[in-house]
Amino acid sequence: MDRQRVLLIFGAAWVSAALLTWFLYASTKTPRVEKTIGIQAASRDMVAGTLLRKSDLKIIRVQEKDLPKAAILNQKDALDRPLLFPVSANEPITLTKIASATGIEGLAAIIDVGKRAISVPINDASGVSGLIQPRSHVDVLFTKPGSPAEAVTTTILEDVIVLAIGRTTEGTNSSTTAAATAQAAARPPAQSATLLVSPEQARKLELAKNQGRVSLALRNPLDRTEASDRSATTSDALYALAPKPPPPKPAPPPRVIVETKPKKGGRVVEVFRGDKHVQESF
Repeated sequence: MDRQRVLLIFGAAWVSAALLTWFLYASTKTPRVEKTIGIQAASRDMVAGTLLRKSDLKIIRVQEKDLPKAAILNQKDALDRPLLFPVSANEPITLTKIASATGIEGLAAIIDVGKRAISVPINDASGVSGLIQPRSHVDVLFTKPGSPAEAVTTTILEDVIVLAIGRTTEGTNSSTTAAATAQAAARPPAQSATLLVSPEQARKLELAKNQGRVSLALRNPLDRTEASDRSATTSDALYALAPKPPPPKPAPPPRVIVETKPKKGGRVVEVFRGDKHVQESF
């Protein structure tokens, strides 16, 4: 084998090794181009009940693997449909955040079909000190006033969604501005809570409002259990663990007084023997 052929084979092997090394480096270090998809998102902050227009929507691109569930790809699927929940700017709009009804704007748009919205008066005591926010889940308690023998409290509704507190239809969060915080602080203590109920529950709640006092109990939104004990609570339950008064002491026996006529010119001495009173004369 001549020298020229050896050099040719060596050069080809060197080039092949260099190409293989570059290919391995490029495949491991060069970032892969992920496929992206355009979805509909909010162009501004919007409250619940807002009817979506073209100016309220924009397209953002997300990686195919990060595509939100029920994401809206076509803008026509979101137009003229009201929001069920408040959204922030650049937040993806999904089918679960918009209502199926069209042509409705405001609080009425977020009322589910077959449901009703009814308001109950609350204050700091009956409204959990202002901790109840829109979209909270609550139980409704009814207290019938009266004498200790007549007063009674019972739970008439469980796991009810709060649509609004006063005229506020969205809750506060960590990103709440200072102006919104000041506005919430200036809110009067006596206001109302609007609840999402069925027609039957609305009738029951209206009757309770007119026959006694209604208060709300805040619950975990993930807790869908119902109370096993639905009995009413009476005044007897408040004194169930109170100590019983001691039994009355027996009345002392009546004192017997024996009177004797004193002798003429004698002296009378009163003698007490236990419960007996005797007068003796000398």
